[in-house]
Amino acid sequence: MTLPEIRLKQGLSLAARAGYIAKGIVYLLIGGLACLAVVGLGGDNVGSKEAINQLVRRPFGDVMLGLLGIGLFAYALWRLLQALLDAEGVGLGLKGIGTRLGFLVSSLMHSSLGIYCFDLLRNLAMSSGEAAAEDRTALLMSHRGGVLLVFAVGLVFLGVGLRQLWRAISRSYLKNWHHQEMSAAQQHFFEGITRWGLSARGVVFMIIGLFLCIAAWRTDPSKAQGLGGALNVLAAQPFGPWLLGIVALGLFGYGLYCLINAAFRDTSVD
Repeated sequence: MTLPEIRLKQGLSLAARAGYIAKGIVYLLIGGLACLAVVGLGGDNVGSKEAINQLVRRPFGDVMLGLLGIGLFAYALWRLLQALLDAEGVGLGLKGIGTRLGFLVSSLMHSSLGIYCFDLLRNLAMSSGEAAAEDRTALLMSHRGGVLLVFAVGLVFLGVGLRQLWRAISRSYLKNWHHQEMSAAQQHFFEGITRWGLSARGVVFMIIGLFLCIAAWRTDPSKAQGLGGALNVLAAQPFGPWLLGIVALGLFGYGLYCLINAAFRDTSVD
């Protein structure tokens, strides 16, 4: 392997780690705001874009938005490489294709969030994420075959949600961690955070997918829900505050899991 190839791989690995940090920050904001809402301290059930909006009014908010945008683009690149180069080794079977399709959707989603960060810097995007979810669904439905596409996207979200739950149960994330760099106590602690975080994200993604499928089935974009809407659905159920609290802590835990990945995950690209 030549020196430029080595440096390219090192650069891609570094970009992946920066991407995990950026993604972790977004989920820490989402989970933290939802936790504050549960205990009545002024938080709210928000999606990714509304969470990013919270940075605008903070000191050095423009710098944080710029760095977050770069990190989200880095994560989108990592997901794209996972989809195209099969960095996870999932293969070309039915399950492998589904997993790689999920990576591709994730790449598109995080590219969109990266663009949103820079739109905010130019004061061009301050709209509600939930309204945006409905607007995007309506835009897709307005095109020929759009209803089927929305239904397919809903199925992808359902599939990603189920995969997150399965990863929490099967502990498949372990194969990606550099265990020699962890103590036994660290691994045990990190596993508890990871399983809770993956489970919470799986539940939320399944709710989003279900509402997208309902929106397509009824040809009604107003039925579509983003991440914040999914949290509101949980809050409206019997024992809603308890459910929301559990999931909110889980989403915060998923943010920590992303930071764990930034430190210990294998991000090599062969």
